[in-house]
Amino acid sequence: MNDTDETTLEDRTARFERIAASETATLLDGAEAVLDGETDVRVVQSPSPKLVMQRATDPVSGQPFNLGEVLVTTSEVELSDVKGFAMVPGKAERKALAGAVVDAAVAADHPVSRDLRAALADDAANRAERRQRAWAESRATTVDFDVMEDPA
Repeated sequence: MNDTDETTLEDRTARFERIAASETATLLDGAEAVLDGETDVRVVQSPSPKLVMQRATDPVSGQPFNLGEVLVTTSEVELSDVKGFAMVPGKAERKALAGAVVDAAVAADHPVSRDLRAALADDAANRAERRQRAWAESRATTVDFDVMEDPA
């Protein structure tokens, strides 16, 4: 998935991933734009922390295994008969509720959905840039063990 491509948000799974990874401020700003006083949003499931099992795959055998439990917060809303859902890492009720509103608005093609898509894409691009910068900084500390030989 190209992190900066707005069209990937049409795929709900990609949108869930993007919302979960987004900055809280991005989601709160987006939800605030949707909640303009005229849009009716009904909370179906209040934000609630839960534990979910984190699965991983053994790199040698290729077998999946349960790594452990992870704390997430989920929420579900309904906007214009379209449900929105969000699951975000950690105990983050405001982020989960805002993410569900953003998901519903994008799915319902709310008037601000284009702005929401752009904000999520910008957030993902900024995150990718920060990750790339951190990687570049850490590469300077890489130790090359091939050079560390016994001179004898």
